[in-house]
Amino acid sequence: MKKVKATNENQKRPSVIAIAFLFSLLIPLIGYIYTGPLIAFLFLLGYLGGFALWLLVPRQTLWSSIRVPYWTAFAIYLFLHKVEENRMKFFEVLGDKITGIPVPEVTPLLILGLLVLPLGSWLLIPYLVKHKRPLGYFLAWTFFTSFAVVESAHFVFPLLTGEPYGYFPGMASAIILVPAGLWGMYRLWKGKVK
Repeated sequence: MKKVKATNENQKRPSVIAIAFLFSLLIPLIGYIYTGPLIAFLFLLGYLGGFALWLLVPRQTLWSSIRVPYWTAFAIYLFLHKVEENRMKFFEVLGDKITGIPVPEVTPLLILGLLVLPLGSWLLIPYLVKHKRPLGYFLAWTFFTSFAVVESAHFVFPLLTGEPYGYFPGMASAIILVPAGLWGMYRLWKGKVK
């Protein structure tokens, strides 16, 4: 009987799995330090959820299958969602109405942990997935899971305010960001492989 050679994606080395797992905990930990348990929990859903999906869906989806959802989601996130959150003072409203935690002071660790690491790692996805690197698929799963699952929290936040249900900062752009994340997850799961 002929033995079928496993693909690189199916050969997730223990060291790669450990790096992905630790990264999945690092961002939520930094989120906890700066924004408290609620946001840390949401970050954990995105990163640990993406990690679990990466382990459970051993596919080497072609970059061409996720390219459009990736760039679409990234553009919506940067140019609509983050702008809306900043203009509508998401963290201020979250602190005032839900968590009681003030907006964190901008420090180098905050910039590194909640801006450079997530965005920088997500910008590596095209290169890593094109070259079929396991960490690229891990990052792609965290990217799309974060948008599909975590950004859905914008529709739950109004329920936590104790006020009548209404607009919460980030909600308007989440209406299109969440489906973009779901589209990417679907394409990672069902896209073309080679």
